[in-house]
Amino acid sequence: MERLKGAVVVGFLKLFSLLPFGVAQRLGAFVGWLMWKLPNRSREVVRINFAHCLPELSEVEREKLVGETLLNIGRSFAESACAWMWSPQKTVALIKEVEGEHLLDEALAEGKGLVGITSHLGNWEVLNHWYCLKCSPIIFYRPPKQKAVDELLQKQRTQLGNKVAASTREGIISVMREVRRGGAVGIPADPEPALKSGLFVPFFGIQALTSKFVPGLLKGGSANGVFLHCVRLPDHSGFKVIVERAPEALYSEDENVAVAGMSKAIEGYVRRWPSQYMWTMKRFKKRPAGEKKWY
Repeated sequence: MERLKGAVVVGFLKLFSLLPFGVAQRLGAFVGWLMWKLPNRSREVVRINFAHCLPELSEVEREKLVGETLLNIGRSFAESACAWMWSPQKTVALIKEVEGEHLLDEALAEGKGLVGITSHLGNWEVLNHWYCLKCSPIIFYRPPKQKAVDELLQKQRTQLGNKVAASTREGIISVMREVRRGGAVGIPADPEPALKSGLFVPFFGIQALTSKFVPGLLKGGSANGVFLHCVRLPDHSGFKVIVERAPEALYSEDENVAVAGMSKAIEGYVRRWPSQYMWTMKRFKKRPAGEKKWY
């Protein structure tokens, strides 16, 4: 059954990638609109997250944002299908603006290990190609359940000669070694980790289990960190890549300060582009002891 599911997903990805970008994006937005209008678990997860994280909005405002978010998630799916199947150069041509590129160049020139930190905001697959054109990083990722999809993503994400590392013990070790030897890595820092691998720190005023991995790599300034995001332009014609230095808090020897600083930085990006964040993630699935589960 998993093999069949994987084949179906790969087939849909290939189908989307055959379409012109604008058509694929609009079709993805339509899928997102259906997710908004028809009962489904993803829509409910977004609503739950908004009720807790954005209580300052009225119910009407929140529901409007639910719709915008799901349309953007549909667009992200279609855009990612194109990014996986197209050549990296064709995908990178969709990037119309880059802000702060010199910060990445400066960090690379220092010769230290480089940690490119991102989150599930905008389109991280388009960002992957841009980042891999700039250097040859190891991209850290969580493998999908379907083996066929995982094999496809491994192949497509390494078209530029870079490597990928799954979120396994072996993958974690390979990322750590790469940073220690002065290489570059790319890590999405917002997925909820295992209890032993994270700390509860504020995210939108809510205690959220947050990974210690990135702060551990940067501890004491042993490596450089930059935040990388690729956000959708307002007219949906392409993307803007934004590069910013990691705040000083991420280099702290105090683990709680560093993890909280990373969470605060990610929250700042999400507040700037709230409808482009993947709010369908069960970001608050694990709760502190004694707290009621959300989902």
